Amino acid sequence: MTPFIITKAITAAVPAWLHRQRRYLQIALVSAGLLAAQAHAGSREQALQIHNRVAGVPPSETVLLQMAAFLDAGQKDKAVELAMDNEGFYSVVLKNMVTPWTNREQTVFAPLNDYTATVIGLVRDNADFRRVLFDDVLYVANPNLGLPAYSISNNAHYQAIEDQHIELKDPNKFISIAQSSVNGLPTEATSGVITSRAAAKAFFIAGTNRAMFRFTLINHLCRDLEQVHDTTRVPDFIRQDVSRSPGGDSRVFLNGCIGCHSGMDPMAKAYAYYDFEFDSVGDPDALNGSIHYNAAGATDPTTGTRVEKKYLINSTTFPYGYVTTNDDWQNYWREGINTNLGWSSALPGKGSGAKDMDKELAYSKAFASCQVEKVFKHVCLRKPANAADRSKVDAITTNFASKGYQLKQVFIDTADYCKGE
Repeated sequence: MTPFIITKAITAAVPAWLHRQRRYLQIALVSAGLLAAQAHAGSREQALQIHNRVAGVPPSETVLLQMAAFLDAGQKDKAVELAMDNEGFYSVVLKNMVTPWTNREQTVFAPLNDYTATVIGLVRDNADFRRVLFDDVLYVANPNLGLPAYSISNNAHYQAIEDQHIELKDPNKFISIAQSSVNGLPTEATSGVITSRAAAKAFFIAGTNRAMFRFTLINHLCRDLEQVHDTTRVPDFIRQDVSRSPGGDSRVFLNGCIGCHSGMDPMAKAYAYYDFEFDSVGDPDALNGSIHYNAAGATDPTTGTRVEKKYLINSTTFPYGYVTTNDDWQNYWREGINTNLGWSSALPGKGSGAKDMDKELAYSKAFASCQVEKVFKHVCLRKPANAADRSKVDAITTNFASKGYQLKQVFIDTADYCKGE
């Protein structure tokens, strides 16, 4: 017996007064892939599907009828905007989409944190979403709500927001502040979610800060290092910790290692003054650690400069390699095969510090298309799969840019494309 016949048999026994609930069941099965969508689904069915996928919960009867009326009138933007007015869009859909960006395991099963909260706030306020990588911005609960204050050394503030179900859609309860006003960084050292506590805990901890660069590529340009591999770039900024003959074979370096490090290392220099400090003995899980930055005038006792000592890890591997002395950076990927990432001609392609470098990433076409691909997956419940999908992603990306990089517009355009699936 097919899923459709089973569903028909089940729903046929449902009393007439539960007709709306039967429709919910049918659409839920469509979303789960158990029931084929009708080629010409009615406006109510489309409205229900849009609301379920955009808000993560079914709509009230009133909202369902309002959305259906908008769809019948050809006002699909208003229908999706009504769905996005539900708190579930922020605390469920956006949170689930963003949370994997905040940890190395890329798991959705993590509490709200300052990284996720800031993304949600920028989306809610229709901000230029590119700011997420470089602005001096942070979203917190209104102090008048009596929650634990924001702390650079724990996540209690955001845990309380979640535990007490503070409405993230309410601009009076969930507000924007300057990140530099609470985390101790000078304004010029802030860089959006990159300098959030959650990102620092996940990607600045230990290591050599290359993790922050790699996961920023993954999370915001939808590229891992293998996808930007280019062995034609000059290797002059590759650090001492990279062997030039792994296993005694220099071909491994020339055909492999160099392809990632020649582009990554000159850009990861931008993070040279950052670290995440915690008590590795008393607090091995770094639950109470905090971001650290060597401001102007500071000197690391190991490097003798503002550069964190982690940049000298394994310096004897290849002593003739590059020694980092400052946070100047340069984008070698503006030439070669990675020009297809679409770097902005309005930017110089080099500079100093995380804010400048992360702006370079945020202003790329790859950044814009990556956001569209992520929303597409969450709203359509699948990745772009064919020429029509890829063409639509390109069109939505163009509209995203023309509308001031407001991510809500991407949800509107994507929900319209996938309605009825």
